[in-house]
Amino acid sequence: MLGFHQSDIDMLGIRPVYQGFFKLDEYRFKHRLFDGGWSREVRREIYQRSDAIAVLPVDFKHNRLILIEQLRIGAVNRVNSPWLLECIAGMIEPGEDIEQVCHREAMEEAGIKLHKLHKALSYFSSPGGTTEKLHVYVAEVDSSTASGIHGLDDENEDILVHSVDINDAFELLEQGKIDNASTVIALQWLAINKGKLIEQWSE
Repeated sequence: MLGFHQSDIDMLGIRPVYQGFFKLDEYRFKHRLFDGGWSREVRREIYQRSDAIAVLPVDFKHNRLILIEQLRIGAVNRVNSPWLLECIAGMIEPGEDIEQVCHREAMEEAGIKLHKLHKALSYFSSPGGTTEKLHVYVAEVDSSTASGIHGLDDENEDILVHSVDINDAFELLEQGKIDNASTVIALQWLAINKGKLIEQWSE
């Protein structure tokens, strides 16, 4: 299992296709096959995206967590409303410290200060089409400080903050009303690890 490595890909070329808000490159490559041979030439358009963080702020003292709501144009015409309930999230710029990005985005998107940070996991968001990897954190916060509308004007952000009972958040997840990957994964991780995290933070 997982017997192949980088050396089992023959990268024939990478060609820029588009550079705007997003960057798109065309990859040309061959790769080893499970039967021992090599594939024909494969061409794929790959969305080049920086790694990102997602932060789920939690207040165990009051059994609440913080979610944000904002318009996601990729969801338009796909659901009843493209305004989604999400974790705090943001891209990691080259050379940035990941935990500092968590703190910065929490202040920009929700106006809150994070206390303790716990790394939950990392995952590739959609490796068939993009280079992006998400680093998911759970953070300790004081939920009483979370309210209002936030975001950066120069990024056209219009973000509403919600303080939600943890059990209600799990119910929204079960009902499919929270349906974006980073938030689904963060809430599922919290459901599995809540007791362990409470114990760790109380030490």
